[in-house]
Amino acid sequence: MDFNGGGNRRVFNRLGGPSTAPTDSSKNQKVCYHWQAGRCNRNPCHFLHRELPLPSSAATANGSGEGFALLNHLDGHQEFVSGISLPGLDKLYTGSKDGTVRAWDTSSGQCMGVINLGGEVGCMISEGPWLFVGIPNFVKAWNTQTNAELSLSGPVGQVYAMVVGNDLLFAGSQDGTILAWKFNAVTNNFEPAASLKGHTLAVVSLVVGANRLYSGSVDHSIKVWSLETLQCLQTLTEHTNVVMSLLCWEQFLLSCSLDQTIKVWVATENGNLEVTYTHNEEHGLLILRGMHDMESKPILLCVCNDNSVRLYDLPSFSEKGKIFAKQEIRAIEVGPSGLFFTGDGTGFKVWKWAEAKAIATS
Repeated sequence: MDFNGGGNRRVFNRLGGPSTAPTDSSKNQKVCYHWQAGRCNRNPCHFLHRELPLPSSAATANGSGEGFALLNHLDGHQEFVSGISLPGLDKLYTGSKDGTVRAWDTSSGQCMGVINLGGEVGCMISEGPWLFVGIPNFVKAWNTQTNAELSLSGPVGQVYAMVVGNDLLFAGSQDGTILAWKFNAVTNNFEPAASLKGHTLAVVSLVVGANRLYSGSVDHSIKVWSLETLQCLQTLTEHTNVVMSLLCWEQFLLSCSLDQTIKVWVATENGNLEVTYTHNEEHGLLILRGMHDMESKPILLCVCNDNSVRLYDLPSFSEKGKIFAKQEIRAIEVGPSGLFFTGDGTGFKVWKWAEAKAIATS
């Protein structure tokens, strides 16, 4: 991933443009393979940037050509599922506002164990053998191979976001501070390494890319930090509400907010990020995730606060499908082979790209 050069700016220069090229010549009615690979830089392009419409018999309710199948719906938590982690192919972990983490066998769907934490789970990630769970005033760490359990103190209030980068564990807390720990193999413990201050309200999203740490906050801003010096390099203030989620994908940073927008950022010649495209939604956005469909095309998954997940082709932002839940979706995670997982107040669901051309609902 490269955010340092300005030469990549043209890649997304048609982002959100017309979904098809002018159709005055029938000989050009084929899909641009450069676009399929996400790197067409022609404007205008003489080839289609979207497949031809499906026959009406195969079209779905919202006009897209792909959908999802619900493979499983697992229940057991008493409150919203607020974190999902898939450290390997055989086991999955879910955390909840009910103060517990549950371990699930992915092949059988059975709950293998319950860990009581004594505090609401704000976020959860896995890295190598470690499972990290953010709760009020602590990060809990479990080594899933040795069953070692550690409590990392220092956060003030709820821990809303975590990420690992440059051998550091970062946690964003309710008071706006980002704390960093480094694992010491001699003591077999995580030791405090840094405290990054700059946000004035809670840090609710963290992501790492291009040797940078990006943080999104309730204060409406995104801060860019050097992973080497841990100094703030830039503050981005284009959002007008809470920056709920961040996603690094190739040379782009994507951000979403309760201001009902997704912004695509790219580095200019001087290395600073600027908005190259803004996608508007009708609802506030909560979470962004990226995955590839069954044809290996990039798909953006957007959790909105109307209890839905919306799926978009990239870079066109043409809608690929929708999934609706009965309650607000608080967690989403992407798995292997076209799988992804959503968590809400009814438990968590396992989805997969459907062979049938239908949109899944629940």
